[in-house]
Amino acid sequence: MGKCINHPDRETSYNCMKHNVYLCRECLECRDPDIYCKFRPSCPIYFITKKGFDSSKQKSGAAAGGIPAAPQF
Repeated sequence: MGKCINHPDRETSYNCMKHNVYLCRECLECRDPDIYCKFRPSCPIYFITKKGFDSSKQKSGAAAGGIPAAPQF
């Protein structure tokens, strides 16, 4: 674990391997989303922020690709 580059008082495990910096949840953002990165296929930061996976913001039901609730008649 390391300390967030913007918040040195916060411990975090999210590490940008390209720039070798740690980012906390508040700062979690791909720093170069449009520029080639050899680490991107295994980058949790890119996966969470750019692919739309964030467990704290997930929707439920059909909107999230799940099974919709049974209709009420």
